[in-house]
Amino acid sequence: MNSVKRQWLKSLVKERKLSPAERLSSRLGYMGSAFIMLSPYLLGYGNLGAFTYITGGLLLTPQVWIAKQWNLVIININLVLGYLIYLYNL
Repeated sequence: MNSVKRQWLKSLVKERKLSPAERLSSRLGYMGSAFIMLSPYLLGYGNLGAFTYITGGLLLTPQVWIAKQWNLVIININLVLGYLIYLYNL
């Protein structure tokens, strides 16, 4: 019974290798997420927090673009533009 269950579960998963672009965008996405998670704590240190938000948004965008998660692409573009306007108004 256990082997039937395992075969059934294995049939639901498609095995494939990631392309070089997918691997690179995944690594950039992890780095961008780290920048975005760190940024709220750095906003009090002059422009450093805004720069890390912008960098994080730019690094995270290729991952969601390749995954075709268009709502997150729009959110990342909005984040970058918002903090660029913030920096411009300082």
